[in-house]
Amino acid sequence: MWGTGVLKGMAVTIKNFFDTYTSKNGIFTVEYPEKRLPEKERFRNFPILVYDEKPEELRCVACDICAKECPPKCITIVKAKDAQGKPLKQPEVFDIDFTVCMNCGICEETCPFDAIYMDHEFELAEYDRMDALIYKKERLSRPWTHFEKIRPTDAKEINERRAKDATKTAAAVKPAPPQASNQQT
Repeated sequence: MWGTGVLKGMAVTIKNFFDTYTSKNGIFTVEYPEKRLPEKERFRNFPILVYDEKPEELRCVACDICAKECPPKCITIVKAKDAQGKPLKQPEVFDIDFTVCMNCGICEETCPFDAIYMDHEFELAEYDRMDALIYKKERLSRPWTHFEKIRPTDAKEINERRAKDATKTAAAVKPAPPQASNQQT
């Protein structure tokens, strides 16, 4: 019969219309910003940099992988240098231009050091469109406890993996016990 698809679609529309008025689980509008829906755990918005204890000691080692893989090229990283000019394993500059960032999460996926993750913050309105939306390292930095709060399941898996990697590294670095000599004197 012709038109059955249209009839099925109209039936769904009518059902949803009446559910709005008759059931608590019907379709409804949230009166934002007075009321808010809780974000899902894997909700992703803009990137953040995490640190373990001190904000100066980011997990980022300025490997530049996230900047190279970023499709819109909104990440700028400059390695820090010591007094002799040798590069250090930390960023001197880590900027993300949020006017260009498309929230794809590729930076999070490619980071081998568990240093960059997607945050839940989405209210980033600013009066100055250019300079205020270029987030510098200090503004991007968040403690690991913040990440554990917004994504507890992922944080637990990452902590377990990092602990297992640390034990492997410690076992590989552990010196061999001294050999007993079989010589008689």
